[in-house]
Amino acid sequence: MDADKKYMIRCIELAKKGAGYVSPNPMVGCIIVHKGKIIGKGYHKKYGDAHAEVNAINSVKNKDLLKDSTLYVTLEPCAHFGKTPPCSDLIVTGKVPDVVIGTKDSFAEVAGKGIEKMKKAGICVRVGILENECRELNKRFFTYHEKKRPYIILKWAQTKDGFIDVERDEARFGKPTWITGESALERVHKMRGIEDAILVGANTAFKDNPSLKVYRCKGRNPIRIIIDNKLRLPENLKLFDNSARTIVFNSVKSEIIKSTEYIRIDFSKEVIPQILEELYKLEIQSVIIEGGKQTLQSYIDSNYWDEAQIFTGNKLFKKGISAPVIKGRFIKEETLDSDILKILQNQPN
Repeated sequence: MDADKKYMIRCIELAKKGAGYVSPNPMVGCIIVHKGKIIGKGYHKKYGDAHAEVNAINSVKNKDLLKDSTLYVTLEPCAHFGKTPPCSDLIVTGKVPDVVIGTKDSFAEVAGKGIEKMKKAGICVRVGILENECRELNKRFFTYHEKKRPYIILKWAQTKDGFIDVERDEARFGKPTWITGESALERVHKMRGIEDAILVGANTAFKDNPSLKVYRCKGRNPIRIIIDNKLRLPENLKLFDNSARTIVFNSVKSEIIKSTEYIRIDFSKEVIPQILEELYKLEIQSVIIEGGKQTLQSYIDSNYWDEAQIFTGNKLFKKGISAPVIKGRFIKEETLDSDILKILQNQPN
């Protein structure tokens, strides 16, 4: 492996430490190398805080070494004033002569401007080192800016014989039907802690009464999203406890009450594009679609999905609610105790 790839891998590893905390900004990692030795490193830790390049440059004890060093960064340094000053200006001021970038930034405020600014200052800039890996790192960010919608992850658990739930009467409402074990549940909560939002339909909200929060690991709670056309869900559900930000898409009203925001959409038209447009406006870059079957299948059938995480538990129901039908490119399979996680990716049109 050549040196450029080795250092970029290190940048990617650093960037991942910001998962779940930097959105709507991208995850970015940066290292500074002087004569084969890493003298500075940093990553974007939290939205609104210093960017990776700033943290890396600030970590260099002897700033005189910068003028004879190479800076590696997973994403093109910004060229605009946002929550923080432009990183490209700091690199120019620090007189760093060489910059190696994983991938360009497709955000309109950057989009090549950072590279252009550094080149005009006489800096040697190379772009495209482990580009696919760097784009994968920020697939949510790139999907948001390039497709003008969140990155969509479908998630469900099914039995070995292909059911996601039993047929229920009202006596069995109020709690979910568990299919998988502890390791799979911990994995789900880690996912919740990383993604921006999680969405369920009214039937799932009523039948399972989920909190949709993170409690099996450390992590921020995702924004909870419910589709409730006529606002028929009872107010005593956990989703309305004001313990996390909640969005309710409905046909009745647009209003904010404490931690719950009601957004009115037109249910006589296609619902999914309207929801995704509103989430885009709210700068929500990723959303987990967690069910039930009708909601999941609607995203599959309309081809509004990017990734599917399907957990298969070591149980048989023999009858019940069948799992959604999906086709996609197989990415990988993992064993979680007695359960199996299969990850699929949507094939581009």
